[in-house]
Amino acid sequence: MKTVLLVIGLVLLALILPFFLPSPASDGKGDPDSNLPWQIQLDDQGNSRVFGLTPGRSTLAQVRQRLGNDMDIAIVAGPGEVGDLEAYYTQVPLGFVLARLILTADLSPDAITAMRERALKAERMESSTRKITLHPDDLAAVENTPIRAFSLIPNVNLDEATIIQRFGQPVERIAVGANLTHFLYPRLGLDVVLDRKGKELLQYVAPRDFETRIRAPLRAAQAKAVADAAAKEAEETARKPAN
Repeated sequence: MKTVLLVIGLVLLALILPFFLPSPASDGKGDPDSNLPWQIQLDDQGNSRVFGLTPGRSTLAQVRQRLGNDMDIAIVAGPGEVGDLEAYYTQVPLGFVLARLILTADLSPDAITAMRERALKAERMESSTRKITLHPDDLAAVENTPIRAFSLIPNVNLDEATIIQRFGQPVERIAVGANLTHFLYPRLGLDVVLDRKGKELLQYVAPRDFETRIRAPLRAAQAKAVADAAAKEAEETARKPAN
């Protein structure tokens, strides 16, 4: 009789317990229609929230908790650069969208330089860019570092019509070179880069930081591209023989 009662009790517990446990999809991870790249929430302090994270506020530890442990962390630096501390997901599901995600930590050049001096090794990536592996002590310490920018590369190509459908008309467009056009959404803290010869890129920052982190550097890059093109044209003209 005791055995029968024990079995009945276990069956009832198995039936009741799920109602008291959180649903696996309760945080939106399992919902294909939530956490999508164009679902951006704003507050009145100049912050935005996208796929459950806040640029400029969320830390590497919070990103890991939200998106999983499959994160690669290293300093990435070009020739002559101090570099940035980046966290990288090869593929992460954001709703029904699969994407690569690069997170840039908000660290000073002095802090990154100190980490480079303690680093274990450095290896070359594409071209002359270097990937520098952190010392274990630094790797643990950066978990509480805020992320200043999210860079998202969707697995599918975007065109202009899709960008406008998802995000609306941009406030401004800035062309840099012949192939890149930046669609700027200052209110959202978003820069959508349309690449005619490569993959599109979505860059998220806190809206309050949009001018300094996105628009001003883009205008400088645009001015440099125009100046370089003019200098090249003048050089080619000078090389042509006079009639």
